[in-house]
Formats: sequence, C-alpha cells, structure tokens
Amino acid sequence: MQKKNFKPAKGNKSYKGKTDDSRSSSPFKKQQSESPNRKPAGKSTGRYTPSKFKKKAEKVERDDIRLNRYLAIAGICSRREADDLIAAGLVEVNGTIITEMGYRVQPNDKVRYAGSLIKGEKKQYVLLNKPKGFITTMDDPKARKTVMELVAKACKERIYPVGRLDRATTGLLLFTNDGELAKKLTHPSHGATKIYDVVLDKNLSSKDFQNIVSGFSLEDGPVVVDELSYVEDKGRNHLGIKIHMGRNRIVRRIFEHFGYEVIKLDRVVFAGLTKKNLPRGHYRFLTKQELENLHVKI
Repeated sequence: MQKKNFKPAKGNKSYKGKTDDSRSSSPFKKQQSESPNRKPAGKSTGRYTPSKFKKKAEKVERDDIRLNRYLAIAGICSRREADDLIAAGLVEVNGTIITEMGYRVQPNDKVRYAGSLIKGEKKQYVLLNKPKGFITTMDDPKARKTVMELVAKACKERIYPVGRLDRATTGLLLFTNDGELAKKLTHPSHGATKIYDVVLDKNLSSKDFQNIVSGFSLEDGPVVVDELSYVEDKGRNHLGIKIHMGRNRIVRRIFEHFGYEVIKLDRVVFAGLTKKNLPRGHYRFLTKQELENLHVKI
C-alpha cells in the first residue's frame, strides 16, 4: 500500500519527523488517514470507562477545599484561627452563615468574612515538557521521582496535573488549580485533542494501519483514532497519532493490541498547546492568548 501524503494546516510547515522541543507542528504527513468511525469532538462516544479510572480521575480533579484553608490562603488568619471565626458565625458562603467545621468551598462560591467578600487562590496554569523517568502523581510512597518536583517552584499555589503521562512518556503536561478547566480537559464528553509522536519496535504494516484507523475495541471499550500517519522521511515504524480519548496508557495499548511495542512516545500537542520554545524538563505559564483559546475567563 502506498503511503498517503498529508496536507499541512494552513500556515504550518510539513512535519519532517524531528521531535525537537522547539517545533510546534504536528507529526503528520501532507494527507491524513482519518478514522471513518470518528465522532465529533465534544460529543459523547458512549465509551466505557472502568470504575478504577473514574476513581483516579475524581481524586485528581477535586478542587474544593476546606473553608478554614480558604481563609488562610486569602491571608485572613491561620487555619486554627479560622476555625474560631467559623464557630463564631463570622463567615458566610453564598449568603449563608457557616458554622460547620470541615465545610468545603467550591470554586465558584462567594465567601465573606465580617460582611466583606474575600478571594481564594489565584488560578495558575503551568505547562511542562516532561522528561522520561518521572511519574505523574502528587507524591509516591516508593520515593520515585514525580512531576511535582519539576514544577515545585512555579508558584505558591498548590497545582496538580491534568491527566497523566506514564513514566517513560515525554511531552506536554498541564498543571493547574482550576478545577473547572481540569474537568473540561479530562472529561470524556469533552475530550481534549492530543497528538503524539510514536516510534515502534518494527514497521507498522499497511493492514494494521488500516485496522487502527477503521476502529476496533479493547477490553474496556471501542477505540477511536482521529488521525494516523507515517512520519515524512522516516521509517514505517515512526508515526504521528491524533486522539481525543483519555483512557489509561491508550496510545501504547493501541499498538500493543496489534503486536507492536512503543519504544518512544512523546506528546507534542495537548488541547492546542505546543512545545514551541519549551525545552525538555522546563515549564512555562500559559499566555493570555492560550487561556482565551481554552475559554478560560481571565
């Protein structure tokens, strides 16, 4: 089967197969094989998500905080002192006096102390170009290196990763304390677009190429690949893949299902964000334009 040529997006140069961190273009050739079963982004695909994945997602996405911590972060007082203020009936949430210890504040709640509106944490948005050897978790009982070490000095606010990349996978990982955005980018009904540069242990056959783009199923449900391409001027073991699914290790599992091992996996685009001018192991804050593109209210 002949390789299909891909037409690059207007204004972009065709991808040459280099995964240099300064490149922002996606790893696709001039024409794209697009899955005929692809469903429009942002609409439910009816995919089944195992409960264990749901539990993990809920743990990461939770962004409500205890009322006493909210007051402490706002600079009103210490947490211990905040408990006394709450008990004294001096704190209101959405117009209701709260005296319950352990009450949790939601992102859009309006909190007042002694009648004055106070503000909680400043929203932060940090983009990391993750290197190999770091796991995506807030902390690790085995004392392995975590991505949190790489963004520890980014800001004083407690930020957390949106989704995850496994230990051997490199590329873009977003951190934020904006729970609303995190849910939007990880929820199956939204499905943020992700583009990966993939190197396999052997050439991908034409038959398997077509089977992947045509759609197939894994043990946890159907797989929809938006686009798949052999990388220009590279071997047939070097590909670009575009997906909007967010299941655990989904890219590796796609190729493993057909008998291939992924020996290199790099996420080069996430929700429209790119690695341009972001060296491996470094982070930066999102620009105003990037936040507007993500529909974040500034």
